[in-house]
Amino acid sequence: MLGHIVAQLFVLHMKGEFIMNYQKYQKMYHKVPLEKRDWPSNEITKAPVWCSVDLRDGNQALYSPMTTDEKIEFFKFLVRLGFKEIEVGFPAASHTEFEFTRRLIDENIIPDDVSIQVLTQAREHIIKKTVEALKGAKNAIIHLYNSTSTLQRDVVFKKNKEEIKQLAVDGAKLVKSLVSGQLDGNIRYEYSPESFTCTEPDYAAEVTNAVLDVFEPSADNKVIVNLPSTIEVATANVYADQIEYMCKHLNNRENLIISVHAHNDRGTGVASSELALLAGADRVEGTIFGNGERTGNTDIITVALNMFCQGIDPELNIDNIDEIIEVFEKYNRLPIHPRHPYAGDMAYVAFSGSHQDAIKKSMDKFGQSPKNKWANPYLTIDPTDIGRKYEPIVINSQSGKGGVSYVMENKYGYTLPKPMLIEFAAIVNDMSDAKKTVLTNHEIHQAFKDVYVNVSTPIKTRFYRSSEEEDKTVLSATIEREGKVSTIEGSGNGPLDALSNGLRKYLNENFEICNYTEHALERSSDSKAATYIAIKQGDKTYWGAGVDANINTASIYALISAVNRMLS
Repeated sequence: MLGHIVAQLFVLHMKGEFIMNYQKYQKMYHKVPLEKRDWPSNEITKAPVWCSVDLRDGNQALYSPMTTDEKIEFFKFLVRLGFKEIEVGFPAASHTEFEFTRRLIDENIIPDDVSIQVLTQAREHIIKKTVEALKGAKNAIIHLYNSTSTLQRDVVFKKNKEEIKQLAVDGAKLVKSLVSGQLDGNIRYEYSPESFTCTEPDYAAEVTNAVLDVFEPSADNKVIVNLPSTIEVATANVYADQIEYMCKHLNNRENLIISVHAHNDRGTGVASSELALLAGADRVEGTIFGNGERTGNTDIITVALNMFCQGIDPELNIDNIDEIIEVFEKYNRLPIHPRHPYAGDMAYVAFSGSHQDAIKKSMDKFGQSPKNKWANPYLTIDPTDIGRKYEPIVINSQSGKGGVSYVMENKYGYTLPKPMLIEFAAIVNDMSDAKKTVLTNHEIHQAFKDVYVNVSTPIKTRFYRSSEEEDKTVLSATIEREGKVSTIEGSGNGPLDALSNGLRKYLNENFEICNYTEHALERSSDSKAATYIAIKQGDKTYWGAGVDANINTASIYALISAVNRMLS
């Protein structure tokens, strides 16, 4: 039955009669009354204030949330990364959340230059429990929020605009009074109109300004206004418009820290945060690899490295990406996608032949020296700056000579002449196409040896001796062909020319050496030499390679290899 339905849908689709029901959807955001946009002309020139929400937004989205001990270890790691503001949880939500906050304070785990941040709804019993959790804290941020969107007001809370605003104001008043009476540390305030992206811009500003009237921001006591993309409902430019609107309509802007907290429902959390910074935001909340509810939060590592590759200090210690991945996966029990920007296993792997070629040429020209400005057509950063390296190049049927050249030279020390490289790259691509998958470096190296190096079939050199007589070289060689041992002799202007003359006579074949290259096989532990020879017979060219500790012997092997390829 199901198969019949699927078949019918396919037929309708092919006839152009089947249409996805897009008409059931409508815009969830409100038009932003912004007469003049400044943000499109702005640039990001410095790192924002970073606030990690891994221990709250990220942790609450895990199949198996962290234990208290794991949270403590993860908190210490976030401190090592350089975060100065870390949201540690929702203390009123559970005993575990409360206990974690208390242990951080009671065990003096929080450095003096780090502020912990706790989240609370604008509800009396939750606010009281949250303030209780912070007793003894030296530096803390109380993050108060309530939802302000049209849908939340109508469906969830069933309150009008004035009632929702009053809820926010009453919550702010209670927070302030309890902090004044119970806490002695440096306590700062943060307010979020939750579901901000789905709230009328003028109303979001109205509610926030009412809360600010209570918190009374000043130059010495700035208030954080967090404007969350609780759910992404529009393109990133709309979020930028919303942020710029708020920056222009909030009172006492000079004493505010505008913060953004973008989710990733549309896959543009990073872009939303970056455009929000252009629009006036000072602070970014997110998680180190974008973990969070539904589709996740802003990926702080990506935003930070996006700045890094533009020559901006990200002000985070993220120069060892593999360690960050290891810790993230250990405590979150989540994998990093292999195509993740900067961090993925394949982030610095090129499959495309043109990409491989361009990357190699750029590295050859500019190198990876810290004295040189980085310039590469396909790599935005030098992988070594974050503890990675551009390897392995992975070769498949789409790869070209650049990738093959990189593997052969950087892994095994062979610098192939360009015509030979073109020929071998085609062989490699055919191999990958037949295998229907990528080739390992070992497979590529083995293929090169099998096809070109010291080829001993049908002719095998058993012994050779050369001598100089008058103005020519005389060479005598013992060879084996199909089990029969023969001695050949030839003379010429050198050992190779002499052997060529002897082979032409012995084989009754006409060919000429048309290309010769040699070099030390630098990656060989016993300092062998590699020699490449091409012979031409009619309009066909045959390449061979020889490897030996003796350069003359390597040349002999290369010529015999080329001849054997001609004969096969």
